[in-house]
Amino acid sequence: MSTSIERYTISVPDSNIQKLNDKLDSASFPDELDDAEWDYGAPLNDVQRLTKYWRHEYDWRRAEEKLNKLPHFVTAVQCEGYENLKIHFLHKKSTAKGAIPLIFVHGWPGNFLEATKIIDSLSSAEDGQVSFHVVAPSLPNFGFSEGTKKRGFAIDQYAETMHKLMLRLGYNEYVTQGGDWGWAITRAMSLLYPQHCKATHLNMDVGKPPTFLKHPLLAAEAALRPLSEREKQGAARSEWFRKEGFGYNIQQQTKPQTLAYGLADSPVALLAWLYEKLHDWTDEYPWTDEEVCTWISIYWFSTAGPAANCRIYRETGRSGPWGQRLTRDTLMQWQPVKIGYSHFPRDIHVMHSTWTRTLGNCVFEKDHTRGGHFAAWECPEDIVSDLREMFGKGGGAYAVVHGKTGY
Repeated sequence: MSTSIERYTISVPDSNIQKLNDKLDSASFPDELDDAEWDYGAPLNDVQRLTKYWRHEYDWRRAEEKLNKLPHFVTAVQCEGYENLKIHFLHKKSTAKGAIPLIFVHGWPGNFLEATKIIDSLSSAEDGQVSFHVVAPSLPNFGFSEGTKKRGFAIDQYAETMHKLMLRLGYNEYVTQGGDWGWAITRAMSLLYPQHCKATHLNMDVGKPPTFLKHPLLAAEAALRPLSEREKQGAARSEWFRKEGFGYNIQQQTKPQTLAYGLADSPVALLAWLYEKLHDWTDEYPWTDEEVCTWISIYWFSTAGPAANCRIYRETGRSGPWGQRLTRDTLMQWQPVKIGYSHFPRDIHVMHSTWTRTLGNCVFEKDHTRGGHFAAWECPEDIVSDLREMFGKGGGAYAVVHGKTGY
């Protein structure tokens, strides 16, 4: 297997763009109940407007040109038992002495685009702030990375791929940042590779109520400390997601192939499927039509196809002839690797901080007054500030990475 690291240029064939335009031209739309608004899903007026914009005003070539100003690379990575996969990633090195290698791991329906608002600030060597060598990959089956054709490619394999990517880049020690599937993958990295993954910063609340048997101090705090405003309001948000927003998850973890026919054949179906989440999971973020179309286009033009990404839901936690796989419960167990938490009030899970601190050695925590599921995109300055505080001088994860880093 070649271990070369090559520059990568996004270049979607003209034929693929024409195919997209033809499908948009021939799109059919359903009817809609009066005053349905967002209660029934993505509203008809919004989807029709975005479809028209995508077809007649949006310019993918202009988006490509802007994206290609970033440092894109590709390298082949092989997980045990699986074929080589070419992994696409952004990699911006800092010129600062002692810069910390950091891998930003996106989730669904996210992509590497989320990192583009923070990559410059994090890698900046100015102002004496802690600086980072930032790696922002497209996960396997997402974006411009290849996807596997074999069953059983679960969180373990996503973590193995990300870990091997960091080693390929010469980062024997590194830290991580993630939310959504990035939460699960970075948790798996710290569980499987604790000598390499030295600390992880998270921005999606996951945890369980502490018990006096397992976490006596946290249980006492939970019983005595008044709840913050975010925690008080979070119960309603979490309940809404459980009752009204979780249907996509059940479909993708049970029968993703059935869903795939619609997503692969109809750009409008893909648009509606993803745009609903962009709207519902953010904190009234003012999405522009161009932002939405670039986001959706990355899925439509993805190397593995616009539906391959859904399979992560089916594979995770399922053991079989391909072997045992990590479960969500395993990833929620206490780990010694240092963690930091940024809490955002409009995420899909909003929990008491004592719950999230049952995950391990929490050395940083901050409540934010705004922001939702896509924190790096919605509130990039908050993510940058929190990472600098956590890993900077005086922070709970200061100097966790030692020695020479990078190639």
